[in-house]
Amino acid sequence: MRERFSGSVIAVAVATAAAVISVSVDRTAAQAQTPSVTATTAAAALKTPWGEPDLQGIWTDETDTPLQRPAKYAGQEFFTPAQRAELDEARTAVLANADNAAARSGKGSERDVAGAYNSQFVSFKRTGARTSLIVDPPDGRIPPLTPQAQKIAAAEREFHLALIEATDTCKDKSPACAGGKYDPTPSPRFNELPPRYNVVAINRHDGPEDGNLANRCLTGGLPEFGSRTGSYRRIVQTPGGISMFYDVGQGQGWQRNIVMNGSPHLPASIRQWYGDSRGHWEGDTLVIDVTNFSPKTDFQGSRENLHLIERFTRTSPTTLAYEVTIEDPTVWTRPWTVKEEFTRQSDEENRLYYEPRCIEGNFGLPGLLHGRRVEELAFAQGRGPDPRTIDNIKGGFLLQDDPLR
Repeated sequence: MRERFSGSVIAVAVATAAAVISVSVDRTAAQAQTPSVTATTAAAALKTPWGEPDLQGIWTDETDTPLQRPAKYAGQEFFTPAQRAELDEARTAVLANADNAAARSGKGSERDVAGAYNSQFVSFKRTGARTSLIVDPPDGRIPPLTPQAQKIAAAEREFHLALIEATDTCKDKSPACAGGKYDPTPSPRFNELPPRYNVVAINRHDGPEDGNLANRCLTGGLPEFGSRTGSYRRIVQTPGGISMFYDVGQGQGWQRNIVMNGSPHLPASIRQWYGDSRGHWEGDTLVIDVTNFSPKTDFQGSRENLHLIERFTRTSPTTLAYEVTIEDPTVWTRPWTVKEEFTRQSDEENRLYYEPRCIEGNFGLPGLLHGRRVEELAFAQGRGPDPRTIDNIKGGFLLQDDPLR
């Protein structure tokens, strides 16, 4: 399974289904129906009945912006209008080529099969104004890793390379084998455990833990910066409490509750998939301190020591500013900050919400495990290649070809 797709379609995604390159997303239905007011006046008027700033609604980022600034745009914080138009045109061509079976080489080839995930599954939104979501450091890049984190990353990379060194990925000197070399003899490391708890796909299917978190129906978490197939959050407020319901990808939903009573974080011995969120108001801004992450979650290499400071500020009837400062002194040499702007979606058009469901853990993952056992049996009987010489984790070409990435 090259990419994760859910069996359910969540109605929240309908409001911005037109967010592909070929359709303008400059306005939502909610924007068109809202009178024009200044941000200051709007912020002052947007209060809950009990007097708190009103952040409620369904929110999404209606443009695409890379997390890190591409090297091509080093030193440039914002795209020019011409650059955005050029990127939109190039990304539209990628989608068109993915839909054109004739453009995919060789019927039944790897590229042809990977092309099955076309624009019906993946849509590109218009290019955003910023060249990166990261605003600090000023270069728009994730800070350097600490020596300790570099050792962990190198150990994981060496293990992953060992499992593909006997495959065509390394034989063909694919970028996926960068730092590795081709060796037709399968590595003895196939029998080893990963250097630490595995969260990504590796070229082995000996057990469920060899799959990535998505294929195990373990959802993503915080911080959440969107996905190529959509990202929405519904904020619900009550006196003394705030909940956020996330709809990410194709139905991989989850929720978090923000404790607003001033109580301290949970004891360090209690770890949660989405961390422990404690919030308070600073003027019109909701500030959330998040700690106590599970060591089985992972964000850019950071696990149980991840610490987030999030800020949500309503800037108009239809816009919500989001800022998060990310730190983990065991992973990065300094904290770093990301900014996004969310646009409110129509409550009426998204009034139905179907419970997210994950079929990968029920069907896809058992299929991957069974398929590997079948390959091993065939090889043992002399009817097929050694499964260890087949790279089963290559991604879809459509996503690799995105010029914005």
